[in-house]
Amino acid sequence: MVVVDRKPKWPQGRDRRLFGDEENRLLAACDNRQTIWLRPAIIFAIETGMRSGEMLETWRYSNKEQTKVSMGLQWSDVDLNKRTAHLPKTKNGEARTVPLSSRAIQVLSDLPRNPKDPRVFGTTYEGIHQAFVRACKRAGIEDLRFHDLRHEAASRFSEKGLREMQVAAITGHKTLQMLKRYTHLRAEDLAKLLD
Repeated sequence: MVVVDRKPKWPQGRDRRLFGDEENRLLAACDNRQTIWLRPAIIFAIETGMRSGEMLETWRYSNKEQTKVSMGLQWSDVDLNKRTAHLPKTKNGEARTVPLSSRAIQVLSDLPRNPKDPRVFGTTYEGIHQAFVRACKRAGIEDLRFHDLRHEAASRFSEKGLREMQVAAITGHKTLQMLKRYTHLRAEDLAKLLD
């Protein structure tokens, strides 16, 4: 008997995207009384493909202590004239500069600014997560996570005709294999390109 040494397979990734009118329903369900940051954060995530930890302040809890991990996106790293947002620290350890769409620029332009707070989104991931869950319930949307918006963004970039390396440069994926796990193209959208 020959034993073949195989690499373990990646676990099955999520392929959840927004469909139908879910984006409109989700945005309509964003209640400014809960947090003024939710609607802009959702749109910005869809437009940029940024991870929540790159956008929002995150905290790590251990032994009943909280340790600040990331300050999230800072105004000093945003250049509206060049239409870019620089991320000096990302999950994979490499800095990257994300191009900003017109819609992302509009979101940033409309955000309130606190001169004493350097963060673009003046809230934490935990605050957005809780508000996101409540908005999904109000909108009647099931099984959608904030991180799924990153999948949505990568898929939309591909559907717009960006090449794999261009999408990877925006999302920060180091390998095309990982990018493939985040890009979920719809057959009906591909069919339209064939005409």
